[in-house]
Amino acid sequence: MPTGRVKWFDEGKGFGFVTADDGEQIFLHGSALPAGAQVRTGTRLDFDIVDGRKGKQVLKARVLDAPRKVRRDPEKMVVMVEDVIRLLDDTAAGLRRGRYPDSAHSHKVAEVLRAIADDLEG
Repeated sequence: MPTGRVKWFDEGKGFGFVTADDGEQIFLHGSALPAGAQVRTGTRLDFDIVDGRKGKQVLKARVLDAPRKVRRDPEKMVVMVEDVIRLLDDTAAGLRRGRYPDSAHSHKVAEVLRAIADDLEG
């Protein structure tokens, strides 16, 4: 059974790529992962490969080990948190005037909040 590391995986889209130990890039669909498994860049997997319509893809994967998350430098986090406070203050001001931010802006705010929360949780 070949092994490799997750090159990248987008949970929202449900797919990504694995770099096998021999250097080959293989498509990874979320349905090939064990139920409830979450992977990110660097997660080590062993997997079965099948030839799909568009090339090789992972048929079934097993998580061997997940990389430890590296936390940002606290000094950088201070700057990020202060930026988020300003961003939320601007959003709150618009809401006080009865206006929700447009969907693109809302999406960016949500992404930033998720990233900060992930870093704080470690």
